[in-house]
Amino acid sequence: MLMPRDVNREITAGGSIQQSRGIGCPKQSIFFVAGFERRSFPSVLHVGLKERSISLARGPHLYLFLPSPSLLSDVFPAQMEGVKLVINKVLSSHFQVAHTVHMSALGLPGYHLHAAYAGDWQLSPTEVFPTVVGDMDSSGSLNAQVLLLLAERLRAKAVFQTQQAKFLTWQFDGEYRGDDYTATLTLGNPDLIGESVIMVAHFLQSVTQRLVLGGELVYHRRPGEEGAILTLAGKYSAVHWVATLNVGSGGAHASYYHRANEQVQVGVEFEANTRLQDTTFSFGYHLTLPQANMVFRGLVDSNWCVGAVLEKKMPPLPVTLALGAFLNHWRNRFHCGFSITVG
Repeated sequence: MLMPRDVNREITAGGSIQQSRGIGCPKQSIFFVAGFERRSFPSVLHVGLKERSISLARGPHLYLFLPSPSLLSDVFPAQMEGVKLVINKVLSSHFQVAHTVHMSALGLPGYHLHAAYAGDWQLSPTEVFPTVVGDMDSSGSLNAQVLLLLAERLRAKAVFQTQQAKFLTWQFDGEYRGDDYTATLTLGNPDLIGESVIMVAHFLQSVTQRLVLGGELVYHRRPGEEGAILTLAGKYSAVHWVATLNVGSGGAHASYYHRANEQVQVGVEFEANTRLQDTTFSFGYHLTLPQANMVFRGLVDSNWCVGAVLEKKMPPLPVTLALGAFLNHWRNRFHCGFSITVG
């Protein structure tokens, strides 16, 4: 949500999070209501977990606690640069680890150790409690998240991010799910001594079975500075498409996702930033070729950026090959990458 899960993200005046693309492509806004938040950690384990019967509220979820990929993030390709090797290993029905080695011309080679633990309380295919996810690189920097189910309708999450021995982010979230509404409160980097804090309140209400309306209030305070930003949001879900709209003092963001059939998906995003006096438009598509065990994702936007990623599975081996290329015509920058995923 508000606080960054990656060091490349920043908070904008509109209360959204933006993630920069290395070749100078426009930043991708992430808004809470769309449920289209891009995740930097893989899905937690759901293998062999016992699902317990419990009557859960089916309010409009904020997707704050779901580590599963979202609709638009599955359509738009993730930028690739250099060579990456990922080895996933399932140690048990509750625990898995992943080793990642990345070599790039833009920086030093890096190694990441990822570990995920999932408890035995499975509420749905995408919700398992408790869940602990951690990622540490070769320099000692750590990203960790803890998800807890406090009550039938109440969830909590804690996020910690360090850069070597220095804390960068500590964030605490609480979510309550009613019968037809969801409310969330987020505290980011609270500092009682320095009198600084970032607070985000979300509320979503199901007006009809398909229409969800809500709002986001962002409050930040630090010595000599204090302010609040209000953003209104809406989401309409049909059988084969989903449309969202966010409007606030910092600008507006609209998105549209459409599933044409089992093989073709498309997505469109439009963003207007009043602070930067800038507008961007992005179009992405997702093509699945099941007979060839291939997935192709592509994008093009209004800043003359084009990109594509091709994924190829190699059955019966548990190996996935990926090849990606991204080109920014305006800045004359080109990146390409290759990755191998085992497991």
